[in-house]
Amino acid sequence: MAKGPGFFSDIGKKSKDLLTKDFTTEQKVTINSTTSTGLLVSSTGIKKGDAALAEVKASFKRNNILSEWKIDSASKIHTTTTVNDLAPGLRAIIKGTIPDSQSGKFDLEYVHGLVGLKGSIGLKQSPVTEGSFAIGKEGILLGGEGAYDTSKGEVTKYSAGIQYSQPDFSAAAILADKGNKLTASYYHSVNLQTAVGVEVAHKFDENTNTFTAGTAYRLDPLTLTKVRLDNHGKLAGLIQHEWRPKNTFTVSSEVDTKALDQSAKVGLALNIVP
Repeated sequence: MAKGPGFFSDIGKKSKDLLTKDFTTEQKVTINSTTSTGLLVSSTGIKKGDAALAEVKASFKRNNILSEWKIDSASKIHTTTTVNDLAPGLRAIIKGTIPDSQSGKFDLEYVHGLVGLKGSIGLKQSPVTEGSFAIGKEGILLGGEGAYDTSKGEVTKYSAGIQYSQPDFSAAAILADKGNKLTASYYHSVNLQTAVGVEVAHKFDENTNTFTAGTAYRLDPLTLTKVRLDNHGKLAGLIQHEWRPKNTFTVSSEVDTKALDQSAKVGLALNIVP
């Protein structure tokens, strides 16, 4: 797609990724492979508590069309078809789940110059429509999003946000949940090895605050460590090693420092690309 400022979902993304990405309390193994015809196949097994889940994904790209299919352990088939470059910066996405006839969804995305737009509508009789916009220039990105449920005749979501970024830091604020939740975040890349992130959230109806801070540090070019702590005493850490290009092994753990008599939660994730 054409270059642009990004989308509303990019506001605060750097700090969110630092504080949440790759942290898990599940056991997960993913094996990826590519056929001679260009078909990409990904098989995933997940153990979450006593539940065992599995899914198989396949994707194939031909010219500007990308088709993706996923079959999960509930015998549901999820399909996504993306058509890129309908016009400069414009693409369309059609999603659906079989046998759920009410799950269809049609998305449009446009990004060009100073603007990034997204629109979505459910493919059913009384759909939910969603939209977002972002306008950015010289490190400043501001935007909003909303959703309208035609079956209820009411707005079900609206949010607004702003972000200021430079190559080594990013600061953002988002007013979400129909104005009920204000989140402020900050990300700073200290050097090539170290980055820190902070997020503060306030819920007006409950008058409660949540504070989360974390850091990421590269032990070497192939090994990443992360630690995060929130004001509720939840301490989490992970170490991720890439032993071959795109092949990673991640061990993560979370402990409640206010209830040390409870066992720590441990997650494992293995991603294999032959």
